[in-house]
Amino acid sequence: MKNTLLGRARPLAVRSVGLGCMGMVSAYPPIPDKKDMIRFTREAVDQGATFLDTAEVYGPYTSEEILGQALEGIRDQVVIATKFGFAIQNGQSVGLDSRPSSIRKAVEGSLKRLRTDHIDLLYQHRADPNVPVETVAETVAQLMQEGKVLHWGLSEVSLQTIQRAHAVLPLTAVQNEYSLWYREAQRDRIPTLEELGIGLVCFSPLGRGYLTGTLSQDTQFSASDVRASMPRFRSPEALGANQAIVALVRQYAAEKGCTPAQFALAWLMAQKPWIVPIPGTTKLHRLQENLAADQVSFSPEELSAVQAALDQIPIHGARYNDQQERLVER
Repeated sequence: MKNTLLGRARPLAVRSVGLGCMGMVSAYPPIPDKKDMIRFTREAVDQGATFLDTAEVYGPYTSEEILGQALEGIRDQVVIATKFGFAIQNGQSVGLDSRPSSIRKAVEGSLKRLRTDHIDLLYQHRADPNVPVETVAETVAQLMQEGKVLHWGLSEVSLQTIQRAHAVLPLTAVQNEYSLWYREAQRDRIPTLEELGIGLVCFSPLGRGYLTGTLSQDTQFSASDVRASMPRFRSPEALGANQAIVALVRQYAAEKGCTPAQFALAWLMAQKPWIVPIPGTTKLHRLQENLAADQVSFSPEELSAVQAALDQIPIHGARYNDQQERLVER
């Protein structure tokens, strides 16, 4: 079992492959039974999944409740990351809200649901244009002084916001989508994070299931599936055209003697020693498969060959629709 150190100024050691918990309660139907997910979470920790990523808005609240119940008695064996930043009314997200009072309310709620006295890694889920990030950082710093938060991070924000926040309160991690078929982080985010000494936590590292090779041009998504609204999945033409990257992953995975999912995760970890993917799953055999990805390694020559091959494959379709994209700070 390998660990990764996130952050230079405020380091946090985590399992090299984490577990994203959004799929336990939303995004990809059918939604599992809550009791089943409590049991699965406990089994996941037994298998070595000790870096668990959730958020107030997942459910809302249900994902944190699952972790809180599952981790009673073993809280000290895991690192819990959660997030604030959405206004939630009547069980629905109704916009962004990172006012200091809202951050405090969110943290108190998360602590109660997680049944813990501290949050290991607290992210601002999305930047709030009405609240300067310096104000957010100052509020989190107060929560740290109170012992309620140990480390903090940002998700899907601009490089300028990262730099401004880090100047007030050193960031341990930034969370962004990063995978073999969404590599925007390579352009400027990774160099900036390396310079500042901030770790990168990658959500959707398997392309929401696409890179595993289990989806085809004919795959249909129900209206309640988050992928149904995403251009890369909504268009059969894009699903078909992007099979070229799936074929590439399958080829390289076969050569390395691993599964496509393991190859995709290992490739991310090989980019920098401070990158951690957090694939989500609700199945124990998939969890075991994902965790074993930290046993797959690459030589510099192999990485160069994969990158050269990737550069020859155009990716079709945007990752988000217009509404989702507006929440991402540029």
